[in-house]
Amino acid sequence: MNFVEELKWRGMIQDMMPGTEEFLLKGMTSAYVGIDPTADSLHIGHLVGVMMLKHFQRAGHRPIALIGGATGMIGDPSMKSTERNLLDETTLRHNQESIRKQLAKFLDFTSDAPNAAILVNNYDWMKDYSFLNFIRDIGKHITVNYMMAKDSVKKRLASDSSVGMSFTEFSYQLLQGYDFLYLYRKEGCRLQMGGSDQWGNITTGTELIRRTEGAEAEAFALTCPLITKADGGKFGKTESGNVWLDRRYTTPYKFYQFWLNVSDADAAKYIKIFTALSQEEIAALELEQEAAPHLRPLQKRLAKEVTTMVHSEEDYNTAVEASNIIFGNAATDTLRKIDEETFLSVFEGVPHYEVDRNEITAGLNAAELFTAKTPIFPSKGEMRKMVQAGGVSINKEKFTQYDAEINESSLLNGKYLLVQKGKKNFFLIIAK
Repeated sequence: MNFVEELKWRGMIQDMMPGTEEFLLKGMTSAYVGIDPTADSLHIGHLVGVMMLKHFQRAGHRPIALIGGATGMIGDPSMKSTERNLLDETTLRHNQESIRKQLAKFLDFTSDAPNAAILVNNYDWMKDYSFLNFIRDIGKHITVNYMMAKDSVKKRLASDSSVGMSFTEFSYQLLQGYDFLYLYRKEGCRLQMGGSDQWGNITTGTELIRRTEGAEAEAFALTCPLITKADGGKFGKTESGNVWLDRRYTTPYKFYQFWLNVSDADAAKYIKIFTALSQEEIAALELEQEAAPHLRPLQKRLAKEVTTMVHSEEDYNTAVEASNIIFGNAATDTLRKIDEETFLSVFEGVPHYEVDRNEITAGLNAAELFTAKTPIFPSKGEMRKMVQAGGVSINKEKFTQYDAEINESSLLNGKYLLVQKGKKNFFLIIAK
């Protein structure tokens, strides 16, 4: 597999240093992507770089995932307007271990193949490097003029003179440049990849390598475009914030729903970037989409591939079943099968009402429960009319007797009662 050709048809190349493709065709080499460890989970904004490493390994090369433990303590000024909070070592180590587990779903770290991936942390080679030695060994090779010419520095300095840029942040590109030099020497790394906002930092690394190792040193740079939505909105952001890979922050159901609900234009772009499907498979899906856009084959396959890769096939299947609760004809047994985390994720946005568990255990008249104990219906007469018209369901089953008894056996997971008025109005009663 030609790595550069693969990225090209996927729309994953923004800038590339001349000679990169030719060099990669000579044989196996190593490339790295830096990952910011400011949280103990990756979010989907990180996935582009991770997929670049995945394709790199598929092409027979060795991927290196670099956790920016040292640089994470400083903060990259690229595209930022303010300085970031600094992290302590304990937090960084915890975050690194969490990220390692997530990366293992995309990259082969454990086999004895010559191109098995490795994970490194730049804190390990920076923590004992004294300031005096660093500026003597590294700082002398890169001029202030060179560093000032970088867009990330120029934009930051021009944005607001009252904020400015600390020396700490100014030194960031030199530290990142040293990462490349260190991996060049220690791991035979010849390529650094990242988002297009990293071009300045990456080329500082290639420049540092040439100035320290000689003009003939082979070091290359490749960046991918920053991912945007077709409507110009920020990719990976929802009303509740980032879409995370860790289920503690974004449940598999919500993760699946994010991909399922992207626009047609975005689905056509994202399926190339965020899956390993072949060009032929994607072309066939695009034809299906064109023939029957209402069936949304691109979104469905995209959601399946990414959810399965990040979580599991079981989580994907659960998410599909959960989707059918609201959007399909799921029955009570489907509701009872779904785990509590997914169930609550599905109904997070619907009105919730708490009722004393003892009252439900003793048995409550449904009309009393839905009018006096909870405001689901404004009156018993209104409720009776809607029940008689067949417009009320409890736990996805038609409710036919408006004054029937609701007791403990009615509860899902011994705790929840799902009430549906009409096609789209859901209410959740929680026995506490």
